[in-house]
Amino acid sequence: MPHFLPFFALFGADTGVIVPIVVFAILVIGALIALAVFARYFRLWIQCVTTRAQIGILDLLGMTFRKVNPTIIVRSKIMAVQAGLDDSTGITSKNLEAHYLAGGNVPMVIRACIAAVKAKIVDLDFKQAAAIDLAGRNVLEAVQTSVYPKVIDCPGVDSGRQTLDAVAKDGIQLKVKARVTVRANLNRLIGGATEETIIARVGEGIVSAIGSAASHKDVLENPDTISKAVLARRMDAQTAYEIVSIDIADIDVGTNIGARLQADQAEADMRVAQARAEGKRAMEAAKEQENIASIEESRARVVEAEAEVPKAMADAFRSSRLGIMDYYKLRNIQADTEMRKSIAGNGKSK
Repeated sequence: MPHFLPFFALFGADTGVIVPIVVFAILVIGALIALAVFARYFRLWIQCVTTRAQIGILDLLGMTFRKVNPTIIVRSKIMAVQAGLDDSTGITSKNLEAHYLAGGNVPMVIRACIAAVKAKIVDLDFKQAAAIDLAGRNVLEAVQTSVYPKVIDCPGVDSGRQTLDAVAKDGIQLKVKARVTVRANLNRLIGGATEETIIARVGEGIVSAIGSAASHKDVLENPDTISKAVLARRMDAQTAYEIVSIDIADIDVGTNIGARLQADQAEADMRVAQARAEGKRAMEAAKEQENIASIEESRARVVEAEAEVPKAMADAFRSSRLGIMDYYKLRNIQADTEMRKSIAGNGKSK
């Protein structure tokens, strides 16, 4: 401490005594700091040592500086070590810290990896589990679904419908309830379609299978034909699930859609025929009115022509082409003609 010596010399202090005191004070302060740090992480460090989690006291201190919760990392690593998952599986303290800083749920990922190892039928490493967790999926639930398949009702509970309605070729409606057993496909869990897609595809397949049946009786006799037809179409493609089985829970006969459609078609045809008949009647009525108008026009021409007769007779008298005797003969002929018409008319009336 050479630079402190002039300061103590001003007060007349002996530098040979001051230097050991300052060194001792610094050591005491350092020891207190180390003791405080050790006391804070002692319990976690002891747990790491006794379980061979391979996390040192300096690693715990570094987690604090990196704003990582050391308790979560230590407990997750101990959980993995106790389950037989070593660093070769990718579960290291650095990977756990990285997943924690990325906003992931470290304990859930570790539990999912442990469940996959214990099940021995699911291949899942830490990197894939962390990716599924960061994608927003519940990785533990996905592993559990892979081990214990879940059952989905079709139609869905939230759809507001009780049954799937389909019509066979004979026109009979069938009401179907199905249960789809699915297993989570971890390889397609990221980016794969969800349960809603499975329900929609299975419903579409059931309606198509019933619609392809020649008679509704065939479907009632062998409901498994629906399941086989739907499974053959690979409805689980590009989804996060693998369809294990499709079971027809209930099937009922609905209304005769074909007969109702035929009745509606007959009524529509009758209305079309009535409209055509009404059109023809209107055309005939229009033609009749046209004929009446033509007759009236002809009568007007006759009256106009008869009006010219007296003019012609007067002109014939003036030009001496017609004599008085000729005029009387003409009048006698007209009178005889009218009499004959009158007699003929009376005979018809009798």
